[in-house]
Amino acid sequence: MSRPLFPMFRNRLLRSVSAHDLRGLEAYFEPVDLNVIDVLVEPNTPIEHVYFVERGIVSVVTTTPSGRCLEVFKIGREGMTGISVLLELNKTPLRSVVQAAGSAIRVPVPALRMAMEQSRSLRGKLLRYTHTVLVQTAETALALGHYTLNQRLARWILMSHDRIEGDNLLVTHDFLAVMLGVRRPGISESLAILEGEGMIKALRANIVVLNRAKLIRMAGGSYGRCEAEYARVIAA
Repeated sequence: MSRPLFPMFRNRLLRSVSAHDLRGLEAYFEPVDLNVIDVLVEPNTPIEHVYFVERGIVSVVTTTPSGRCLEVFKIGREGMTGISVLLELNKTPLRSVVQAAGSAIRVPVPALRMAMEQSRSLRGKLLRYTHTVLVQTAETALALGHYTLNQRLARWILMSHDRIEGDNLLVTHDFLAVMLGVRRPGISESLAILEGEGMIKALRANIVVLNRAKLIRMAGGSYGRCEAEYARVIAA
């Protein structure tokens, strides 16, 4: 079996693919920085590059005609942006924006498509990743319809914590309200409840995770299933 290419990569999806399967892509790997609010994919605009996240978080959001946003899934070092191109599409109605600063490996879409044509196993691995994104999106919809704001906020914090180094989430109340599709006062109330239970410490533009076990209990069944599905279908 071929050894994984570049074991120093932090991206779990890249690390799970053999050197043989990525050989044609190696020349196209471009390390780039990710800065907060950088837009990596614009809605209804041709996708020219995909980004394999090494550090940081990318939020993928949908937007109403009036401009209100809701996060539908998030990407960290387990994944990549631009999954529409894996399905032979070149546009998406969704926007991908950097939530937490970091870095990524950028790859031109034509190079990725050529590599997928040359390697059935690479294509299969990337399509399995697409499956995990669909599961995450379904779980987000389930949480929106059947869980409380406190539970949804706990889930959001856990999923962000999974994708960062350390325990500090640099986010504002306003940003959380946008991502969860609620009013800012509701976020402030829920943060106060989670803080009162010793799960987090809410500071100015910073949430410090203190107790994951309590957050998991608060999130209930809204957290864990898409994480387990990723572990099942992506060997890394």
